[in-house]
Amino acid sequence: MNAPSKTEVEAPYVLREDKDGVATLTLNRGDRMNPLSTAMLSALQAELGRLAKDTAARVVVLAGAGQHFCAGHDLREMRSHPDKAWQKALFEQCSEMMLSLVRLPQPVVARVQGVAVAAGCQLVSMCDLAVASEVAQFALPGIKSGIFCTTPGVGVARNLGRKHALEMLFTGDLIDAKTALAWGLVNRVAPLAELDAEVDRLARKIVAHSSAVVSLGKRFFYEQAEKGLADAYSLATEGMACNMMLEDAGEGIDAFIQKRRPDWRGR
Repeated sequence: MNAPSKTEVEAPYVLREDKDGVATLTLNRGDRMNPLSTAMLSALQAELGRLAKDTAARVVVLAGAGQHFCAGHDLREMRSHPDKAWQKALFEQCSEMMLSLVRLPQPVVARVQGVAVAAGCQLVSMCDLAVASEVAQFALPGIKSGIFCTTPGVGVARNLGRKHALEMLFTGDLIDAKTALAWGLVNRVAPLAELDAEVDRLARKIVAHSSAVVSLGKRFFYEQAEKGLADAYSLATEGMACNMMLEDAGEGIDAFIQKRRPDWRGR
């Protein structure tokens, strides 16, 4: 392996910026298309752990430095460790980080300005919401290098219809932002110059609501989505009852009846 560059030694792998309840995490290896190396995964996992305990952060935006969002795993690093145990540990580390996005109390919005491929596409799929620029592109290209994108397929298949997911997995071809929108991988598409404004508009809509209700709702949504219909309704019934016990539920109903803006208290 080549020795790490000065940038890799000195610059943090993940940057964090907080503004009015929105925490932005930026993958900070834009010169290399922000690969999910073991070091990048560790840094991102640490930030997610801190955010899980941060009640001041109401929404999380996940971004990539430079022209592209994320090129997936660091293939050079992977080739330098040919043993199966190391490879399995890498994918376990990555899977745990992906699950942490779902378990995070705050909604997570992916900001995709350019390419998001392989595990980078997986990263988009595991965020709760995603906003892409018009020039963004997505792919599961491992098949072209003799690697089936099995772990990226887990998240992507939970966003797309099965045939669309399999088309991406079997061909490895890039899809554009409009196709990603039509297939359900992203929520919104904006001109590149307006991407940050579009992300902020979406984040602010969420920040305006009760964080206690949003957090509870996110947790129950993912739990019910993995269950059969009857079990999903049973769990959702419990979720609604728990929601009604929150102070903000009473405040919200009272505000609606009294035709005024609610004063959210839950954090």
